[in-house]
Formats: sequence, structure tokens, C-alpha cells
Amino acid sequence: MHNNENSPVRYAPAKRSLGQNFLVDQNICRKIVHALDLKPGDKVLEIGPGRGALTRHVAERAPGKYVALEMDDALADELERQYPDLEVVRGDAMTFDWASLAQEDGWKIVGNLPYNIASPLIWDIVSKAFFARAVFMVQLEAGQRLAARSGGRDYGALSVFVQSHAEVELLFKVPPHVFRPQPKVTSAVLRFFLRPQRPTQHDALRLSSTLRMCFQQRRKQLGTIMKSQGISGYLEMLSTLDIDPVQRPETLGPEQFRALSKLLPPDFLA
Repeated sequence: MHNNENSPVRYAPAKRSLGQNFLVDQNICRKIVHALDLKPGDKVLEIGPGRGALTRHVAERAPGKYVALEMDDALADELERQYPDLEVVRGDAMTFDWASLAQEDGWKIVGNLPYNIASPLIWDIVSKAFFARAVFMVQLEAGQRLAARSGGRDYGALSVFVQSHAEVELLFKVPPHVFRPQPKVTSAVLRFFLRPQRPTQHDALRLSSTLRMCFQQRRKQLGTIMKSQGISGYLEMLSTLDIDPVQRPETLGPEQFRALSKLLPPDFLA
């Protein structure tokens, strides 16, 4: 792969509707791609390459297959011009078939994610796709929720669901001034590794329903929450899991939530 720099590129202004804030700091770009630990021949999928800030650094590492998801047709055209070996898929990452990424292919996924879709997109990717590792830049507050441990105020349904599927590391923060246009918030780069044993799709649905029930009333005690939902035998259920009914949702770890979701009645989780 190569970057054709014979003619200058004149990009249209960033589109607020697509959440475009283009990364321009090459040191940050190198750090993100370094965290992906690319080897020649690796399969790489980049989300929202935009003007190609990360693309150049990925291409230099000679991936065996390189796919980019880009919604902006003008940017997609320019990426295809500069990187003839890059397979540009025009479309929304939120509607991409993440389950199509096969386990044996060892995909590595990278992207500076639009702030408005980062959390639901990562929720989908970790529960549907197979990948060797993923490195994403998100808004700092979202990154803190994704990586939060039980007991803290940032810990919630997003933390539990994502951490039930993947190990999450918050690697470093990224200041607003390295983007054009500059966002009003600080960003963070996170790295994800899938857990060897992820919940099945059925178990993930049960877990999602359990988290919705618990964290919609996160300041209430678990016993009170379950009683209000008309769940019979909830005291015995909690006792079986060594959970005190007076505990609040944020005190339970991901493993406890997964265990609880498996004991709740199927009709409640339908």
C-alpha cells in the first residue's frame, strides 16, 4: 500500500452531522496504531478513517487485508485514490454486520469513533464480532464508563456488559487541540481484548435485560428493585449468589451480574 502525495487534497469542511473531528497529531496517530500491535499480513478494519490520519500508519505496516468503513462519500473517494489496496466500505458502522468477522481471521479493529455512537457501537462489536484486539478513541467520559470498576460512580450497565465480553484498558487521554475542528471535550484511547468465554447471544440478551432493570434504579437496593418487579423467590436467588439484598447495583461485579441474569425467570427477560 502507498500514499499518493503527488496532488494536494482539498477536503470539504468537517460535517457536524457525522460527528467529524479529524485527528491531526501524528504522534497520537502513531501511539494508537502502535497499541494495535500490527504484524505484516494482519487483517485490519478501520472505522471512520476520515482524512486518513490513522490509515497512513496502518498501511505502512503492510496488512494482508485492510477494510475501512466510511459514511462520507467524498472522503471515501479520496481514500480509494490514495490507497488503491484499501477496501472502502461505504456505510454506517452501526448497521455493519459485525458477526461477519470470523474468529479464525484474527481481525484487528481501530477507529476514532464519533462521540454520539461510540458506546452503542462498542456494545455491538464486543458482543457480536470476533477480533484479536481493538483500539478505539472515544470521549473521555465514555472511556471512563467503559473501563470503570464496580463501586464507582462511572460504573454502570455499559461497564458491566462490555467487560463481560472483553478486557478493557484505558491507555491514555487525548486533548482537544489535536483535532480539527477542536471538540469541546477530552478524548481517551482504549484497548479491548475479547474474553476466551463470552456470553452467548442468548445470555447477552438476558444480561442486557438484567442490567436495564438494575441500573434504571441504581440508587435503590437490589432486594427492593427485584420486589418491585414482582420477581418471586428473589431473596433465595440473591442468597444463592451470596448477594445481600441491601446491596446496590454498582457494588456487583460483572460475574455476579452474569450469574444473576441466568437465575431470573425467562418470562421476565423475554
